Amino acid sequence: MNDSAQDRNSPADFGFLLIPQFSMLSLAGVLEPLRMANRLADKELYRWWLLTPTDEAVEASNRILFAPTARLAEAEGLDTLVVVAGIDVERQCSPALMQCLRQLAARGLNIGAISVGSLLLAKAGLLEGYRCTVHWENLAGLREQFPGLNLTSELYEIDGRRLTCSGGSAGLDMMMHLIGNRHGHALATAVAEQCIHPEIRKSQASQRLSLRNRLDISHPRLIEVIECMERHLEDTLDCAQLAAQVGISVRQMDRLFRSSFGTTPARFYLGMRLDRARALLQQTSMPVLQVGLACGFVSDSHFIRCYRERLGHTPAAERRRERQRTPANLSAQDPLHTG
Repeated sequence: MNDSAQDRNSPADFGFLLIPQFSMLSLAGVLEPLRMANRLADKELYRWWLLTPTDEAVEASNRILFAPTARLAEAEGLDTLVVVAGIDVERQCSPALMQCLRQLAARGLNIGAISVGSLLLAKAGLLEGYRCTVHWENLAGLREQFPGLNLTSELYEIDGRRLTCSGGSAGLDMMMHLIGNRHGHALATAVAEQCIHPEIRKSQASQRLSLRNRLDISHPRLIEVIECMERHLEDTLDCAQLAAQVGISVRQMDRLFRSSFGTTPARFYLGMRLDRARALLQQTSMPVLQVGLACGFVSDSHFIRCYRERLGHTPAAERRRERQRTPANLSAQDPLHTG
C-alpha cells in the first residue's frame, strides 16, 4: 500500500463491506481513526462508504441494523475495500460474493479483511502468496482449511495490496500505522491520543493475554507445561513427555495442576483439545472425523465419547446446533448487484 506524493494530496477512499453478523467493535476500530484524522487535520484526508453484499441493510452481531451508504457495484472506484465480518461467516461465502471480490482485486483495489473476514478472502483465493492474519479464535480453523496460506498470529498484516487484521482494538493499531505512513507519525499519535490508546502497538504484538494473566497463574514450570500442551494439541504428548519437556517430575506436575486448577494434567490437556475441537466444529465445515484427528483423537469413537462426557452432546450435534443458531444465509438471497 505505497502512496505517491500526488496520492497523498487527495483523499483516500475506503469502502467497508459489512457481512451479516459482523462485529461493530471491528468496524469502529478501522473507521473511527479515519474520522479523527480528518478532524485533527482540519481537512478531508479520508472518505468512506458502507457497503453490503446485497445492497440491503444488514444486522451486526449486536443486532443493530446498518444500511449501506453506497452500492457494491460502485466499489471499483475505491482505493481500498475492507471486508468486516464476524460470527457465522462460514455461511456468508456465496459464489456471487466470491466472484465480486475477485473482480475488485483484479481491478487493482487494495483488499482487506477484519477478524474472520480473512476467511472470505481465503475462499476467494485472494490471500495466496500474501502474509495474512485472523482473530486468534479462528487461527486453527483457517490453518486447517487452508494449510498453504502464509498465516500468522500478528495483530495485523500489510503485504502489498492485501491487509488483514485480527479485529477488535487491533484495528486501531493497523489504521494508525496506515495514517502514519501516509500523513506522518505526529498525526497518527494524535489520533491514538484521541482514542485514549496509549501505545500504537507493532503488528508483532500478541493478540492474546499472556497465560499468566489469562489463567491467573504464576508458577513458571506450570506455564511452560501449558505452553507445551498448546503446541501439541494434534500430536499429543503423555504426562511423562510433558514433564520431561520442562524438567520436572510427573508427581510435581500433578501437584501443580491439582493446586491451581483442581484437576489432573491429563484432564486439563483433554479440555484444551476439546475446546479446540468445539471451535473447529463451529467455525469450519471440516468433517467431524477430521476435526477429531486435528485435536489428537486417534479414533472417532474416542472423540465422540470424550466430547459427550464434557459437553453433554456429540460433535455432530454441536455442528447441527451451530447451523441452527443463526438463520442468516447469503447463498439463499438474491444475487449481488454487480452492475
